[in-house]
Amino acid sequence: MNTESPSKIPGLPARIAALRLLDAVCRRGETLDQALPVATAKLSNPSDRSLAHNIAANALRWMTALDAMIDSATKKRLPDDAKARMALRIALVQVLILETPQHAAIATALPLVHGGPRRLVHGVFSTVMRGLESGALGLPEHPEIPGETLDRWTDRWGEDVAIAAGQAWAQSPPLDLSFKTDDAGELQGEKLASKHLRMQPDKPVTELPGFDEGAFWVQDLAASLPARLLGEGEGKTVLDLCAAPGGKTMQLAAAGWKIQSVDNSEKRMERFTDNLSRTKLDAEVVIADLMKWEPAEPADAILLDAPCSATGIFRRHPDVLHCIGSRQIADRAEVQKTLLDRIAPWVKPGGVLVYAVCSLEPEEGEEQIEQFLEGHDEFEIVPVTADALPDTISPTENGCVRTLPNMLADKGHLDGFFIAKLQRKG
Repeated sequence: MNTESPSKIPGLPARIAALRLLDAVCRRGETLDQALPVATAKLSNPSDRSLAHNIAANALRWMTALDAMIDSATKKRLPDDAKARMALRIALVQVLILETPQHAAIATALPLVHGGPRRLVHGVFSTVMRGLESGALGLPEHPEIPGETLDRWTDRWGEDVAIAAGQAWAQSPPLDLSFKTDDAGELQGEKLASKHLRMQPDKPVTELPGFDEGAFWVQDLAASLPARLLGEGEGKTVLDLCAAPGGKTMQLAAAGWKIQSVDNSEKRMERFTDNLSRTKLDAEVVIADLMKWEPAEPADAILLDAPCSATGIFRRHPDVLHCIGSRQIADRAEVQKTLLDRIAPWVKPGGVLVYAVCSLEPEEGEEQIEQFLEGHDEFEIVPVTADALPDTISPTENGCVRTLPNMLADKGHLDGFFIAKLQRKG
């Protein structure tokens, strides 16, 4: 990458990393999590890595509005992946969202197009700044969900949900904590369910009372629902499949299940084992490919948190809405079907299979289970009852669970999940 020496301009290394992150998402279709290690490899300061991620994430979240401002100041539209457009997104999001002084934003943006159209970038930035000062330009109240996704969600869930998604996208998500017991100790917040607390922290989670003692772990309320549906384990066996980073395993261990936790990512399982150690909870950890691995014997229960588009967790991962389209959704749905077919025999007769995806796409949820039941008449839906869920969430008509962005809107919103509880006939 042809940029000026980072050592000459304060703050430039973080902006170079932000540019690499945006390039990875917008041109190569990577997620921020995938791109982060390489993009920030040269940043030794954790605050610089955090800044790079924050710039890129907010640029992705507000990209539609940022691009409209850029396009208003150019005679010929810049290509979507042009470095000049990337640099302008980085400069504008700093001024508009992160409240960076204008001179610092442009001083660290111009070196990003070293050897390129610096005069164009400076001119467009200045024009947009004048437009903002005059009131001719400005950010909308909420960021706009990218077009294809907005159309898809409006069609499938209705305009109210699509509007709520934009509202949720604009806010910093609250901190949701799951606890080993129903005692939150010194922590203050809103109890949305048993063993759960939602709060707006004023310090890093690692500094909260009870963290070092392993009293809790970070887990959105929606993500806690699949394990809740399995109830108390009483020593019965459960397979937690695609288990990293471990929130569901810790819930199950705290509820008395005997667990094998399987995931194919060695790196993610490092964090998993760290969490188990901190919380002093037990599980047998297996790093393996589910298409090659199989258990020694069937289990009383299986929890499959299947690989999916992850469009339901867009609040914390704005990149997914720029990476995921109909083709990617179809590809992931095929993977889910293959996994369901493979693991079905691993459930004991009379045992339970909980299927979950953090997706807002019916192809990965409602339609996936409908298709599975058509091909597996040995399974049937066990209708989830209202008393198995937090008061704020209700089961669907057929007894499954679907969470949407308009739920808990007055309390910080909710991730999008689909969950089905199935039983293998005995």
